[in-house]
Amino acid sequence: PPRFADGATIGGVVAAGLSGPRRATSGSVRDFVLGVRLLDGAGNELHFGGQVMKNVAGYDVSRLMAGSLGTLGVILEASIKVLPRPAAELTLVQELDPPTAARRVLDQMRKPIPLSGSLYHDGQLWLRLCGSPQGVEAARAKLGGEVADSAIWRDLREQTLPYFQQANRLWRLSLPAAAPAVDLPGQQLTEWGGALRWLASDAPAASIFARAKTLGGHATLFRGHDGKEPVFQPLPEAMLKLHRTVKQALDPHSLFNPGRMYPEL
Repeated sequence: PPRFADGATIGGVVAAGLSGPRRATSGSVRDFVLGVRLLDGAGNELHFGGQVMKNVAGYDVSRLMAGSLGTLGVILEASIKVLPRPAAELTLVQELDPPTAARRVLDQMRKPIPLSGSLYHDGQLWLRLCGSPQGVEAARAKLGGEVADSAIWRDLREQTLPYFQQANRLWRLSLPAAAPAVDLPGQQLTEWGGALRWLASDAPAASIFARAKTLGGHATLFRGHDGKEPVFQPLPEAMLKLHRTVKQALDPHSLFNPGRMYPEL
């Protein structure tokens, strides 16, 4: 997950629910949360989940904390699943037009290739291979392209690439990987095999929300909020009702970040 600053914490990682370039192949932050110890809005210390795999029966409240932005309680403790680093890693880059790059990534994600990251921007496609030395070398021979500096994944994760530095209003669109082009004004950068589209655009929020919905996903204003337009994709009434119910159960007095995600919460 991104840190964005030296003072980042595991609690912040869980509450933000953000994932790095490995998300499409390794899972999200939510998938790695095994359990939490939580302080709710009534001052109660609650325990959800556990410290080992396959420990939850019923509604998994611990994973609900991922992406809650501190609106449901204070995370006192989190149990996180960890994995070893891959034995070998290699980054490849090649120049491709947008349609060809999109097809190439989708095709490779369907194959038994140790792909752990993809990035497309400004006519260039970067792919990261991770796994055994033999598997990485075999995949390299099949994919082609030039060997590139692997530091690009750190810069992508921490948003220190030039693309992110020049964006005044940055939108994060979560879409089906095979969704067509966003087709909105602004500069785009694509991750996660097409499932994450970054859009630097001053287009009205309503038009971006509408386009994301048409494509089968949702949009979030990640940076550049002016306090006037909504940040998150408007929720259907049934989903908003569910959010209210959960909020009421854990924070009945609305003490934690009221209005942080939606005015009604």
